[in-house]
Order: sequence, then C-alpha cells, then structure tokens
Amino acid sequence: MKNIALLSLLLLLLGCNPQTGKGPTGLDEIPTYSALPNMPKNVILMIGDGMGLTQITAGMIKNDNKLNLERCQFTGLHKSYSYDNLITDSAAGATAFACGIKTYNQAIGVGPDTLPRKTILELLTRAGYKTGLVATSTIVHATPASFYAHVANRKQYEDIATALSTCNVDYFVGGGLKYFNRRENDERDLVKEMMDNGYQMSNYFEADFDSVEPDPTKKFGYLTADNDPLMASQGRNYLQPATEEALQFLKAKSADDGFFLMVEGSQIDWGGHGNDANYIVTEMIDFDNTIGKVLDFAQADGETLVVITADHETGGFAINPGSTKEEIIAAFTTKNHTGTMIPVFAYGPGASLFSGIYENTEIYYKIRHALGMPVMEPGR
Repeated sequence: MKNIALLSLLLLLLGCNPQTGKGPTGLDEIPTYSALPNMPKNVILMIGDGMGLTQITAGMIKNDNKLNLERCQFTGLHKSYSYDNLITDSAAGATAFACGIKTYNQAIGVGPDTLPRKTILELLTRAGYKTGLVATSTIVHATPASFYAHVANRKQYEDIATALSTCNVDYFVGGGLKYFNRRENDERDLVKEMMDNGYQMSNYFEADFDSVEPDPTKKFGYLTADNDPLMASQGRNYLQPATEEALQFLKAKSADDGFFLMVEGSQIDWGGHGNDANYIVTEMIDFDNTIGKVLDFAQADGETLVVITADHETGGFAINPGSTKEEIIAAFTTKNHTGTMIPVFAYGPGASLFSGIYENTEIYYKIRHALGMPVMEPGR
C-alpha cells in the first residue's frame, strides 16, 4: 500500500494520471482535428446524469419504443474514469467536460493539484458568448457547479453559490435557494446581491416558473426549490419550459456572438442510486422530451451543435429476462456509479467530431474546435 501511495504521489507531482500514466487530460497529447465544413455558432451540451445505455433503453421501452435521441446524426462513446478512480463521480466527470482535465473525485473545476482551471463557460463568456445553465438538481450541485466554480470539494455548496453570483452567467434555473439567502457560514443574501448587479431573480416561493417573463435587458436566475427539486413523478415539470425559455433568451441576447447552454437531467442518477427503475424511466423520458425541443430548435436554427451524453452510469442497471413493454424486470449491481463507457449523441454542424471512442476530456476539446477556438492546454 505504501508503494502505491508513493507512486500516486509521484505521478501527481509529474502531472500524470495514475489510471493511465498519461497527463491530467488522460491523453498522450492535446488532440488535433480536421477542419469542419460548417462551424456552429451555438453549442448546447445536455448531460443525463447517470444515464447509461440501459437507462436509455428503459426510457425507450416505456415511451412506445422511441426516443428523440434517435434523431441525432452521430454517436460515440467516452471513457468516464477520473484522475484517481476507475469509477468517476459527477464532480470529476463534469470537470472533464468543462475544463478538459481528469481530476480527482469530489473536485469542482480544479485539477489534481487543486488549482483552478478555466471552464468552457468562463472562456466563452470572456469571448463574448452568452451562457446558460438548467438543472433538475440544485444549481450548486456537482454537474452545473463544474462549469462555473472552483472548489476542492463538491459539498462546499455556499462557496459554489458565491461563485455563481459573480460568474456572469446570463441565465440559470435550478434548485438550492437556501444556499443563496439563508447561509450558515455568513449572513450574505446573494439573491439581493445579484439583483443589485443586474440580475432579474425569482424563485418558486414568489411565482411559478411559467408566470415569470425574463427581461432581455438583464441576466436571469430562477431558483426552483429551497434545496433539491421534486421528482418528475411528484409534479416537477420545469426542465422543458426552462430550456425552451433559455434558448429564446440566449439567442435574443447573443445576436451575432453565439451562446453556450448546459442542460442537465440530474435525477436519472438519483433513480439509479435508489435502484428504482420507475424513477429512472420517468426522469429519462422528461430529459428526452427536453432533448426533442432542443433538437427542434437546432434543426430550425441551422447553426447550433447539440451534444448529449452522461458523466457516468449509475446503478449497474440491467433489463432482465421476462421484461415486457408493460413491465420492466430491473436488476442492479450497485447503488453507486459504474465504470462503463458512456454514449455520446450529436446533432448539427460539428456533430461528426463526436463519433468514435475517446476520453471524456475530449468533449471539451471537440467543443473548442467546433467553435473555432484554439485547442490548447486546458484552462487557457
């Protein structure tokens, strides 16, 4: 054990990944890609947290054997392991997408050395793009947080909320109100601070999402729950309308500059942790209904790349013999994540980049290349 610990420390000091012996990107070198015939102006990254092939299949079976995912033009697989573990968590998995690096489980927007790395959302904001985040978890949960925050541990929710309040994201919808206005570590009211800094802010206590009209002259934030949002089966129904609103809002604000939107179907993962097939299916269908609206937008727009994937699979979910369209006989190998490769679906200009088998970090580099950004060391 001592030798393993010493080797891991040495690899960290050398900037190598203990899973592969390669650099923190998980790659031998920064990738290069062929020129694209058509480049997108906008990118929408959709993450079905915990969504493996069986989750997709179960949703398809229970949705009359079809999903909007089938409309995608290209498919691939990514290798989901993290810097320190063959089984990633959502923090390291989303940081791979957001920053182009493999990092340790629990890390948000930092490398194995705990130093912050610039995220794709931050880089695009700096380049003039408009940006948005929509999630069915809290907005400070691991996946959305990895696109704007830089903390050593994903459970630093109040620090993550503080980061959101200053990151200049143009549009966000998700739960977690209490981390903004009833904080344990200080007495700050981040909702008020954001309103003072030009945000239109609202929450589920004040108004239903459908009754709120975003002001295009301001940035927009809506907090859907005090902590975690409800399950779809309990009546949560904002993912599709919030995503549609984000598309119109960001398109109007971006003019010629383009936009980046990250949408997470967060609770597919929670169904996997609970070994609850019905929970998985209802969340999967809710996510796929939103995918349908996003693909409709991209088809009409003609300048939007849509990438749909997951950070990892959850539950070791299987559909057992004896299953029917009416009743899936589910089996699970774990209540945690698994290390299987994860499907990637892509649509629109630049979609061909996402075919094949590659590291999860390459999703970051492929998005950069599609948008005409130099493909260089992560965080630059």
